[in-house]
Amino acid sequence: MRTFNFFVVELKKLVNDTITTDSGLELYIDSKHDDMGEFNYRVTEGPVVASPFKYDTGVRVGDTLYFHHLVVMQGGQVLTGADDHYIVKYNEDAISNQAIAYKCQDTGEIRPLTGWSLLEPVEQEELKTKSDVIEVVELKEKLPTKGRVAFTSSGIKELGLKVGDVVGFKENRDYRIKIDGKEYYRTRIEDLLYVQND
Repeated sequence: MRTFNFFVVELKKLVNDTITTDSGLELYIDSKHDDMGEFNYRVTEGPVVASPFKYDTGVRVGDTLYFHHLVVMQGGQVLTGADDHYIVKYNEDAISNQAIAYKCQDTGEIRPLTGWSLLEPVEQEELKTKSDVIEVVELKEKLPTKGRVAFTSSGIKELGLKVGDVVGFKENRDYRIKIDGKEYYRTRIEDLLYVQND
């Protein structure tokens, strides 16, 4: 199959609704009682069945594609005529690009796609108000606004950044994605604001 401007991935299920214990016992998760429900347990990766020939993405059939959660939300974007094949929109503009990164099946390398960066969470300083009389406690969780560049990409290189650089990004841009069991922020390149000096 040759597609014009989207990837096709094969997915056996849309929600990670099971966990397996060390002894091999499979347990089912009822996500209805979780405040974030389907969002927390969505599938965000799958093997590539077709890659868009309109773009030179480097992604090949058999590679693992990491994608935006909207691909599988509310029943998913099913490819007509193929129940377990799902469309992942691709465009060189990150706003309409659902394909975030891929893992090359030959090398195991993770590579962010055009318009995206993958950042490792970093510890952020907390500002504390001290007093001899009163202790001020802030109950609202502070949203992350910094991350460490985890993988290089053309967009990262264009900004003069390298793996390991700590960058700031706009608030509410800390969308999380798991890759090989590790959590990253998937952040659009255009939402990066600065690089932190050592």
